[in-house]
Amino acid sequence: MEKPTHLIEFETMLVGRHSHLFDPRTRSTTGRLDRSAYVLLSRIRMDGPMSIGQLSEAFGLDASTLNRQTAAMLKAGVVERIADPDGGIARKFSITTEGLRRLDADRAENVHGLERVLSDWTADEVADFAAYLRRFNSDIERLEGRPWPRPDATHPV
Repeated sequence: MEKPTHLIEFETMLVGRHSHLFDPRTRSTTGRLDRSAYVLLSRIRMDGPMSIGQLSEAFGLDASTLNRQTAAMLKAGVVERIADPDGGIARKFSITTEGLRRLDADRAENVHGLERVLSDWTADEVADFAAYLRRFNSDIERLEGRPWPRPDATHPV
């Protein structure tokens, strides 16, 4: 039997259709983080302070793109530049108290929205779906050579 991969392509296209929820134009009026800040802050929260070089390696983005994104985040007060805690030369970006507050608020709002969507699903169905998404994302990360840290007891989301 041939794998129905075309069905996954179609469904991921539809998931992408909902990316307007992360549109900075709608978020700026509500005080929510834009998509890039949300993702960058999430990664820094998991890995700790990171330099432009480390962010570039983690995201596969060039330094100029990250410089623009982090400059906006500095201006918004959600990150600060600090000396490398490990004694390296490059300065690193660390999340501010305001950044943590906004990241937590956005994540809580996102989780609440998902809970509304999944209200008729059982706990087992949600867990199975999460496991498939994790496997899907992990396989993409494996092919890109850029694994993401995953939350656990020592690394909260």
